[in-house]
Amino acid sequence: MNPPARALRRGRGAFAAITLSLAVLFGSAAGAQTPRSEAPASFTLPNGMRVVVIPDHRTPVVTQMIWYKVGSADETPGKSGLAHFLEHLMFKGTAKNPAGAFSQTVLRIGGNENAFTTTDYTGYFQRVPRDKLATIMEFEADRMTGLVLKDENVLPERDVVLEEFNMRVANNPDARLTEQIMAALYLNHPYGRPVIGWRQEIEKLDRDDALAFYRRFYAPNNATLVISGDVEPDEVRAIAERTYGTIAPQPAIPERRVRPQEPVPAGPRTVTLADPRVEQPALRRYYLAPSVMTTKPEESAALDVLAQVIGNGANSYLYRALVIDRPLAVSAGASYQGTAVDDSYFMLAVTPKPGVEFGKIEQAIDEVIADVASNGVPAEALERVKTQLIAEAIYTQDSQAALARWYGAGLAVGLGVDDIRAWPDRIRAVTSDEVRAAAQRWLDKNRSVTGYLIKDNGGKREEKRS
Repeated sequence: MNPPARALRRGRGAFAAITLSLAVLFGSAAGAQTPRSEAPASFTLPNGMRVVVIPDHRTPVVTQMIWYKVGSADETPGKSGLAHFLEHLMFKGTAKNPAGAFSQTVLRIGGNENAFTTTDYTGYFQRVPRDKLATIMEFEADRMTGLVLKDENVLPERDVVLEEFNMRVANNPDARLTEQIMAALYLNHPYGRPVIGWRQEIEKLDRDDALAFYRRFYAPNNATLVISGDVEPDEVRAIAERTYGTIAPQPAIPERRVRPQEPVPAGPRTVTLADPRVEQPALRRYYLAPSVMTTKPEESAALDVLAQVIGNGANSYLYRALVIDRPLAVSAGASYQGTAVDDSYFMLAVTPKPGVEFGKIEQAIDEVIADVASNGVPAEALERVKTQLIAEAIYTQDSQAALARWYGAGLAVGLGVDDIRAWPDRIRAVTSDEVRAAAQRWLDKNRSVTGYLIKDNGGKREEKRS
């Protein structure tokens, strides 16, 4: 449905890509109000930590997610990968709870846990029986400030991260193409560097780097706690006050993140990656586009609908043009990555059929965009895609963890609870004229980077560009 988002997730010795784009956060399961989920309760502790409680009494379990408002885009230049590296190191224990104690407790009580890093936030979560909530809140509060790091566990973990880099980037041509496209799309903004980091900078990260980053950003006034499950707000408030509430805030943390911004794009750019391991050529085009935080809410909603119209499913414009009407490709899709603090991107992805030149693919793409930019979307098609988005929002809320994830990701980039819950209404209100305007303004080729993934046959290319 969507390309892998720029997020890394913790696993057993390896990490997996997760999608936390606006299309998933809201478009696939946003804060749509349903009979199954009550309105979240929200309060702020005296130390500045925000707490959101999402009651869900369908099963006697609870999910705790803590979201730190810091990601790879907040790293010191020259130390890329530091946010993700620290995420690994957060499992190394504290003076009160040695390495492994937290994870072993979660396993022993029948729960599960994980963590992830993105450009804008880092998250940690556990899902456990409801009567164990206080226990895991105590553990998580302890490692907010009590982390103990030693070279004997920091340096081996750096090797783990480097091996992850080898597996997920160095040995993955598709991931390398994405890395290069993002670096070309962002000339000035730190979104252009990969979440996992550049290899030569990961190799130099050390204990002091990790601790300095930890002390700078891991504090209650830079975190949002989301509790979803079989709980009541008053119960959570009492536990939060005696665990997280005793931690002192970090006064040096600014209320708003200010980063270098992108200049106005001057023209289209291209990236070609040739690799002997490529079995299937691919084309990607990324457009610099506003996020939900950098444009009007109705414009972001129009971009959500535009992505659904152009590239989601067999009835989408791009799929019909490239796969059904003209058999030029085996797949085609689009996504809008709107959940970000700063300007983000709108992406098109096409896998050509063998022997089809990229030039023909690009011509078809340009025709689809020009059609929407000129004519908008017919009323019947517009209502269909809006209904799809809202229906997905309702159905996907069957996942308790997803409820915590939707709210947490939105809050971590600066949205409010009401913004998240109002998303279905904004989708309902999107007009054909707004979709047309979004295509005209944001799917301008001058704002784009097009990437070509081709097989390297000793200097001979299987695909030609025209």
